[in-house]
Amino acid sequence: MSAHWTIGFDGDDTLWHNESIFSMTQERFRAILGEVDAAEVDRRLLETERRNLGLFGYGIKGFVLSMIETAIEVTDGRVAARDIQILIEAGKSMLAHPVDLLDGVAETVGYLSHSHRLVLITKGDLFDQESKIARSGLAELFDRIEIVSEKDPETYRRILARHDIPPERFLMVGNSVRSDILPVLEVGGQAVHVPYHITWAHEHVEPPAEGYRRIDGMAELTGVIAAL
Repeated sequence: MSAHWTIGFDGDDTLWHNESIFSMTQERFRAILGEVDAAEVDRRLLETERRNLGLFGYGIKGFVLSMIETAIEVTDGRVAARDIQILIEAGKSMLAHPVDLLDGVAETVGYLSHSHRLVLITKGDLFDQESKIARSGLAELFDRIEIVSEKDPETYRRILARHDIPPERFLMVGNSVRSDILPVLEVGGQAVHVPYHITWAHEHVEPPAEGYRRIDGMAELTGVIAAL
């Protein structure tokens, strides 16, 4: 793979842990609403999050607001103010959580940065993503950093056009089939799926039958790239 390729990396759950932090907070949310069946709590929260995506976007702040809204709805307004305060404090703790890189990320990204053009393409709350990128220690390894509100084909087309990247010379690496694989294949790029052990229900889609590569960890990426 020659240097005129560009490698895109997702951030959350591809370079650093993220969904596991949401999962721990959601477990606490279920405990607060102990009188309601846990599966029903999860279902109602997911409905609320999806309904709010167009208003709040992706990220911790929208998640916290959706938890509060769900708690009010499922308790018919009886949720205690102290429980709402607990959710707010949980959100603050999530925002301040240390950035924990996944195994092999620092070494792999550092190695590839010497011979390839790297672009970080991550979606979510601007302030939170900027903070995580800065604290990750990886920022200087990327030629470009793009924080977007959604990852769909049109978003990728805009990014590729803005940076003069031919789609056929673009490879995206990420944990989400919905956000990092399918839209990239649609615009004519290549993709590598690196699954994370937890996937947000909103991101669940069936993977394509072919046309992309799947690896079990970031340490395998250099071999895949060398074989292209």
